[in-house]
Amino acid sequence: MRGAAVATAVMLGGMIPGAQAASGTQRIDAELAYTCAAPGGEQHPVEVGVTAEVADSARPDDRLQPEGVTLDVRLPEAVLAGVPDAGAAALTAATRLSVAVSQDDRRAGAEWLGTTPEPVTVPGAGGLALSTTGRVPYVQPTAAGELALDAGALTVELGLSKADGTPADPGSIVLECVLDPGRDAALAKIPVAGGDGDGEGEPEPGPTESWPADERDAGAVDGRPEGGTAAKPSAGGGAPPCVGDPSAELGMVAYVTGYANAPKLDGATRFPVACARITQGLSQLVPDGEFLHILQDSTVDLEYEGKPQLPPSSGTFLTFGFMPTTATLEMTQIPPAANPDGTREANIKSDLAINLAEGSTKGLTVVTLQLMLRLRDVEVNGVPLDVGDNCRTNKPFPLRLEGRMTLKDGVQVGYTLATGGELTGSVTLPPFSGCGAHEDLDSLFTASLSGVPGYVKQTQGAPCAAVSADPTFCTPDFRPTDIPTAAR
Repeated sequence: MRGAAVATAVMLGGMIPGAQAASGTQRIDAELAYTCAAPGGEQHPVEVGVTAEVADSARPDDRLQPEGVTLDVRLPEAVLAGVPDAGAAALTAATRLSVAVSQDDRRAGAEWLGTTPEPVTVPGAGGLALSTTGRVPYVQPTAAGELALDAGALTVELGLSKADGTPADPGSIVLECVLDPGRDAALAKIPVAGGDGDGEGEPEPGPTESWPADERDAGAVDGRPEGGTAAKPSAGGGAPPCVGDPSAELGMVAYVTGYANAPKLDGATRFPVACARITQGLSQLVPDGEFLHILQDSTVDLEYEGKPQLPPSSGTFLTFGFMPTTATLEMTQIPPAANPDGTREANIKSDLAINLAEGSTKGLTVVTLQLMLRLRDVEVNGVPLDVGDNCRTNKPFPLRLEGRMTLKDGVQVGYTLATGGELTGSVTLPPFSGCGAHEDLDSLFTASLSGVPGYVKQTQGAPCAAVSADPTFCTPDFRPTDIPTAAR
C-alpha cells in the first residue's frame, strides 16, 4: 500500500470524541452477508447489520467521526451447537470490522471495534442475535472527491461462561468471517467539496493502517534493552481464567504480569496477572554464513472477561510532585489485523540463531502490541474527579518488548516464547482526549503522563500448549500452571 499510494490523501485519526463533522449527517444502515470459519473449520453463514451516523458532506481536512456504531450479528444455531453441553450459560462478544476507506485511487483502512455491553444468555436451541457497540476512529480526507466507506473482513469472538461466572469449556469461540461474493459492501459515500488540501499524502501503517503524520509516536524509543532471566514456576493465586483450546494445534495460553514506569510521576504501575493467547506460526530455516536462523512469526491476543485487554489496575502517584492521585487504568489491545488469505498479521517475531561451528544458540523475540489506555475512577487527594466515560489516549500506541536468550553447553538463559521469561522495552503515551465530564481535563492528563518514554518490564510464565497438555505446564482443564510474579 505504501509503495503504490504516493498520492493517497485519506488520513485516519484517533478516537477523539470531539472530531469535527459537517453540518448534516447521514445514517448508515447496511445489511451484510458473511461466511464465517469456526475453530474446527466449519463454515457458517452469518448476517450482520451495521448502523451508524456519519457526515453527509465534508471539506478537506474535516475530521469525520462515525457515531453510534452498532453491529447486529445474527448467528445460526450451528455456531452454538454443543455450547450448552460445555456448561456455557452466558456469553459476551467482541467484534472487529475492517473498513476500507477510499477516495478515487487512494486507499486506507480502519478497524471498527465493538463489544456487547452485558452478557447474553445462551439459548437452549435456535440461533442467537447480539449487538456490539464501540467508538471508532475518525476519518480525515485531505482532498476533494467522493469518500467511500466499505465493509471488509469481520472477526467475532465469543467469550463463554457458566452460570456461576466461571469460564466454560471451551472458554471462547473465534469466528473469522469474509464477505460473500457479489454482495454489496458499501457503508457510506461522503462528497468532499474543494478546499485547500493538495491531495498529496501517504498513509503510515498503524493500528488502523494509518494515523495523521503529526501524531505518530513522537519521542518513542526503539532501543534494544537486555533480556532477563527465565521465569520460575509459581504457585501464586489471583490469576484470571485462562483456558486453552485443546483442538488448536499451534495454540498456547500463558500468564503475564509486570510493571510500567510513569516517568513524569516518578512512579510505576503494576499490571495484574493477565491471560495471553498465543498462536504459533510455522518455522522457516534461513542459512546465513556460520549461522542457521530459525524464524517464526506468531500472534498473541490479550484476554480478560472475553475482551482483548489487561485486567484493570489501580495506581497512586504524586501528581506534580505533591498531589496524591489515584486512578484505575484499563489497557485494551487493538487485535492484529486480518490478511487477505485469512491469516493474521504477526505481532511476535522470533529469531533463533544457531552457531553451527560452536554449537551455541542465541535468540531474540520481539513482541509488539497496539494498545489504548483509558482512565476511570480518578481521585485527587481523596476527592473524586469526574473524568467521564471516555478519558483515554487519543489514538492507539505501540508497546514493543524484547526477550533475549542464550544456549550454550545445554544451559539456557533468558526468554523464549515456548518457555517464558522476562521481556523489556519502553512505551510513550500519546496525548489524552475525552477527559472531563464537566470541564476539559485533557491537558492535565497529557501533561502528567504523555510524551516521555517509560521503561516496561513484563514477565511471561511458561505457556500451556493445550494440544500436548503437559501436566508440568497445564492443569487438567488446560490452564497454565506457571503464574509469574511481577519484577521491577
